[in-house]
Amino acid sequence: MAKEVAGLIKLQIKGGAANPSPPVGPALGSKGINIMDFCKAFNARTQDKAGKVLPVVITYYADKSYDFVVKTPPAAIQLMEVAKVKKGSAEPNRKKVAEVTWDQIRAIAEDKMPDLNCFTIESAMSMIAGTARSMGITVKGEFPGK
Repeated sequence: MAKEVAGLIKLQIKGGAANPSPPVGPALGSKGINIMDFCKAFNARTQDKAGKVLPVVITYYADKSYDFVVKTPPAAIQLMEVAKVKKGSAEPNRKKVAEVTWDQIRAIAEDKMPDLNCFTIESAMSMIAGTARSMGITVKGEFPGK
């Protein structure tokens, strides 16, 4: 028989750097989940992506056990890495902070494909390009799709 799901917790934690301090400790402790057990399991699973911010979805059950799924880094963070900027523009419609190419957008879209709600790489690329636009990052060239 399946375990009864008590709820979900969504966090963004740096890979290989989960520790019981806030935000991880209070979020898990209030639900009765073993904090150190989660931190050890998360750090072991993400040690190859150390330093990158990774979204994690923790499903906890009525018997205080849990499962977690580690997602790919957010598109905004990947765009900042590619464009070599610390943050997006405060006024993205007026002040542009960087430029990226469609090839770089395609690489990010292929990486994010399992977490996006689209079926083709072209639609994933347009989603990533929209994120770039809202951050004040311009995309050079013509859209290589249709």
